[in-house]
Amino acid sequence: MISILMIGFVAFLAVSMPVAVTLGLSSVIALQTQDIPLLILAQSAFEALDSFSLMAIPFFVLAGNLMQSGGIAQRLVNLANAIVGWVRGGLGSVVVLSTMFFSTMSGSSSATTAAIGSTLIPAMEKKGYPRNFAAAITASSGELGVILPPSIPMIVYALSANVSVASLFLAGIFPGIMIGLSLMAVVWVRARLVGFDAVQKITFREWFRNVGRASVEASLAVMMPVIILGGIYGGLFTTTEAAVVAALYALFIGLFVYRELKWSQLLDVFGRSAVTSAIILMIVAFAAIFAYILTMNQVPHKLGHYLTSASDSPIFFLLLVNLSLFVVGMLMETLAAIIILAPILAPAAIQFGIDPIHFGAIMIVNLAVGMVTPPVGINLFVVCQVANVRLEQLMRPLLMFLGVLVVNILIISYVPALTTWMH
Repeated sequence: MISILMIGFVAFLAVSMPVAVTLGLSSVIALQTQDIPLLILAQSAFEALDSFSLMAIPFFVLAGNLMQSGGIAQRLVNLANAIVGWVRGGLGSVVVLSTMFFSTMSGSSSATTAAIGSTLIPAMEKKGYPRNFAAAITASSGELGVILPPSIPMIVYALSANVSVASLFLAGIFPGIMIGLSLMAVVWVRARLVGFDAVQKITFREWFRNVGRASVEASLAVMMPVIILGGIYGGLFTTTEAAVVAALYALFIGLFVYRELKWSQLLDVFGRSAVTSAIILMIVAFAAIFAYILTMNQVPHKLGHYLTSASDSPIFFLLLVNLSLFVVGMLMETLAAIIILAPILAPAAIQFGIDPIHFGAIMIVNLAVGMVTPPVGINLFVVCQVANVRLEQLMRPLLMFLGVLVVNILIISYVPALTTWMH
């Protein structure tokens, strides 16, 4: 049964079927070979979706789309430009910093990549950035959308591994900042070596005035993550309620304050959000069925036993997990990988004395890197569409960013204080 399941999964992926369809269809075929009633499909899918915390996903998706259409994203870009746009390579750093700002509101990597890329990739080209390098910056920084809170994959992991969503959100803060700074460093070094993105020097007074002006203009936008995260950690509302507040706040600011969001646009915004949310939740539902079949055949138990018996060293265990997740991230969509692997790997990590929140951060960061690695890297496809470049053109400039991301993964894995500082 497992052989049929995996053969079907690989075969459907090879012919470019959508991930949700691949998970569901391979599961149906595997169940049919054992004459198991297909009613189990509906039961598993509805059980996976019957979660109050999971309701946060469509509202965070809607909030991200409302920010993109309502002028909030542009004001965050202007603020980032005022902060770091004055150095050589500053515009590439603006991409990273804008992504970090946007990530604290949207919870989605692909939404972040699309919102920032459509605005800044053309601007980078005008400043002399090669288009493929500009696209590589945008794709690699887009992964911060699932590392910095709020994060949709973190919500799914918390449900799968039975840990606190709020604690996992806190665990993503320092890793996200560290990854963001390291990506900026790559851009600065590359800009100096190649000689693009020359800027005029400004005095500290001018810089301070520019930042102050941009901060005032973006003050309502910057208040959004304060309201979301402050409300969660202050006990005012749950993660799901925070997502609703974020969507309502973005709607109000876009319609009545900035007035860049028109009533005529709302149908399109709600439509795009509904489609994106449906795709995400279909993946969650069908991945749960896939995971059910694996559990029914004791695959998690056997894999967990193998991992714990391979070595008694937590260092080697984490190295093995990192290698496995890197490969899985290349081949499987993030949410599906979390639902299938988190119930297997998290208990094994606990046996090695690894904090489940720390392990969750490791898993999220690893699979986030999978968003910028072919053949399933969703950020690559988003940025290729936005920048009008081919996938193979991205590979060379992307390698330097991937190298930095791998170093970050190792640091996060072996310095648990980065993720457990408030736990």
